[in-house]
Amino acid sequence: MNGIQITLRTLHRGERHMAEELVTVSDRHRPEHEVFHIATDIAAWSREHVRLLAETAADHGLYLTGPPDASSEGVLGALRLKASEVVGGHPEPGLLLLRDLRDLHLAATHNSLHWEMLAQAAQATKDTGLLGLASSCHPQTLRQMRWTNTMIKALSPQLLSTL
Repeated sequence: MNGIQITLRTLHRGERHMAEELVTVSDRHRPEHEVFHIATDIAAWSREHVRLLAETAADHGLYLTGPPDASSEGVLGALRLKASEVVGGHPEPGLLLLRDLRDLHLAATHNSLHWEMLAQAAQATKDTGLLGLASSCHPQTLRQMRWTNTMIKALSPQLLSTL
């Protein structure tokens, strides 16, 4: 396996993880409407990245699965919803939200670095397909990072000073 294939596989795994975690966080923090709606929306970006990575990887001799089917989350979604109800009674749901946002931010940062590496490799090998993929997906990953960072900045003062 060459370096581009390894990077494609790593990005595929990272974007799949990001999509799943965004859905989990949105369900866990359903009462926080901004978190619920934005996390749900930007999870679709990562699912699309997974789909595009799987298509591109096939052109590079690597076979990856497509994105998780959003409709297959019925049972899992119900379990996450029940868990979010239990968490609602937790004495420090704000700290859980901050932890979740931190973990999402780190996952997005991980993906961003790999998008950058893929773009650099694409430029070096003059692979316009890979460069186009990185150029279209990386900005959305950067927006995921900015959203998590903004939420952490907005929530930290209130949540951490009331403990």
